[in-house]
Amino acid sequence: MMGTLAALLAGKKIPTPEDRYWADVRGDIENCDGVLKITRIGVTYHLKIPDEKAADAQEAFSSYLRRCPAAQSVIGCIRIEDNLVLEDLS
Repeated sequence: MMGTLAALLAGKKIPTPEDRYWADVRGDIENCDGVLKITRIGVTYHLKIPDEKAADAQEAFSSYLRRCPAAQSVIGCIRIEDNLVLEDLS
């Protein structure tokens, strides 16, 4: 998921080096009829960019899940909650 978003950001000329782009990821595992099952994945992406690139970043973020092979493989079984935190790169 992170790689797909990074590729879309690169297409908009937004670099994603480690010091400017990272994600906090968490998941929920529940007992479903005696079987442990991942039921939710939560991802918060952090991106440091110039203010004038914010709209481009939001546009990439709004479409990346539809293009992500990993997300599309599990989206019917696991709830994905994601958000993007933008920080001005000054």
